[in-house]
Amino acid sequence: MTAAVVIAVDAMSGDHGPVVTVPAALTALERHSQLEILLVGQPDVLHEHLDDLPARMQIVAATEVVAMDEPPAQALRGKRDSSMRNALELVRDGRAQACVSAGNTGALVAKSRYLLKMVDGIDRPAIASALPARGGKTCMLDLGANSDCSAQNLLQFAIMGSGLAQGVFGVEQPTVALLNIGSESIKGTSQIREADQLLRQTGLNYLGYIEGDGIMAGTANVVVTDGFTGNVALKTMEGACRELLSIVREEVQRGPLQRALSGLLGSGHSGLSRRFDPRRYNGASLLGLRGSVVKSHGGADELAFGYAIDEAILEAGGDLPQRIAQCVSQAAVTREAV
Repeated sequence: MTAAVVIAVDAMSGDHGPVVTVPAALTALERHSQLEILLVGQPDVLHEHLDDLPARMQIVAATEVVAMDEPPAQALRGKRDSSMRNALELVRDGRAQACVSAGNTGALVAKSRYLLKMVDGIDRPAIASALPARGGKTCMLDLGANSDCSAQNLLQFAIMGSGLAQGVFGVEQPTVALLNIGSESIKGTSQIREADQLLRQTGLNYLGYIEGDGIMAGTANVVVTDGFTGNVALKTMEGACRELLSIVREEVQRGPLQRALSGLLGSGHSGLSRRFDPRRYNGASLLGLRGSVVKSHGGADELAFGYAIDEAILEAGGDLPQRIAQCVSQAAVTREAV
């Protein structure tokens, strides 16, 4: 019998709160027979979105909600009975194997770091997510947790991204590249050039620099950058994918011939939509913590939030924090041997 996977869902956070999180959690229970969900939030509000409480779902009470625009420091000091904090405490206390939240990113990072602590050898958590790429997926990090990064931070991100690609994506020897404005050794900031030298001293399958147009080309399994650049790149790609799909839909409905071709290519068109729909890549991993935390987009709809729950299930099954700790230890041994 397959062992149960317990996921804590911060049901109150995000732009839409229980309107999205509760039905997404119910659908996830239908898709995954081994899943159990601890739904964290204000019980009266949550029951408004539930006809009956399923056997594999429990409600964990929380009286407060962290606002989407609340400063991280304020959220960390206050809101001690928030749905976000209580969901993270379930992971810390071993009652859940992962937490999913669509809440304030800064507050989630701060609370996660405070409650779950960092893996030994990792200074800062990083946000990582899968992106559609030729031949499969590309993992990219950091996507917004750290705007300013040292070369050592970038090295640690590469190690964690490699662990994610192994443990969740199933890539045995993931390739790693460093995002830069060119492939020449003289290009980039001093931090990037120093990180390049550090990465060459590890046992990682490091390819060197990659430019922005290579992210979705499948050139590397893991793309490493600072949080400012990564977040801008991610939002740009998501917007481009949405506009591309919108243009395709408009064009195939422009006239009788296009509509006829749309009918002939219907399955291909729907496949394109599935492959590049940003909602299907929702669920970013907060790496470097001693517990699994998945960050959903704040504006996620039911479909997108469901994919974030799926990501949490994968991480729980792969024991991602332990795998990253092993990767950090192996990389340290390799560097000492050089």
